[in-house]
Amino acid sequence: MELLVAHAPALLFWVFAAAAVGAAVLVVVLRNPMYGAFALLGCFLAVAALFLLRRAEFVAVVQVFVYGGGIMVLFLFVIMLVNLHRLRESRLFLGQAPIALVLGVLLAAVFGLVFAGHRFAAPDPDPAAFVRVGAQALGNSEAVAWTLYRDYLLPFEVASLFLLVAMIGAVVLGRRQ
Repeated sequence: MELLVAHAPALLFWVFAAAAVGAAVLVVVLRNPMYGAFALLGCFLAVAALFLLRRAEFVAVVQVFVYGGGIMVLFLFVIMLVNLHRLRESRLFLGQAPIALVLGVLLAAVFGLVFAGHRFAAPDPDPAAFVRVGAQALGNSEAVAWTLYRDYLLPFEVASLFLLVAMIGAVVLGRRQ
C-alpha cells in the first residue's frame, strides 16, 4: 500500500497522459464531428489534470474555462450551424494513411531519441512556490498575478486593448446585413 501511495503521482501522470493522447487521436480519427468535439473536450480536461499534478492550479482552471468552456462552445456552434447532411462522404485521411503512418512512426522515433538523451532537472524543493518576494514564497496564483501585474503590465494592457478592438469589430461586422 505504501508503494502505491509513493508512486501515485507518477501513476496519475501516466493515466492522464494516456487519456490526453488517446483523446487527441480520437479527435483526428472519428468521422462524426460531434464525437470529435467531445473527444477534444476530454483531451482538454486531461491536460488540465496534468497541470493540476504539476501544482499549476491557475493554468488548470484557465485551461478548463477558456478551452473546455469557451472554445468548445464555439466549436459546437460551428458544428451545429454547418449542415452535416449536405457534406459529401470522404475517405479517411484521403488515401494518405500509409504516408501518415510512416511519418507518425518517424516522428515518434525522433521524439524518443531526443527524450532518451535528455536529462531533466531535479524538482524544486518547494514546487508550490514560483516567486519569492523577500522571505515569503508566493503560491501559484499569487506568482502569476505578481509577474503579470508587476513585470508585464504594459503588454497586458496593450493585449486587452487589442482584444477590445477585435470584439467591437466582430460586433460591427456581425450586425451588417
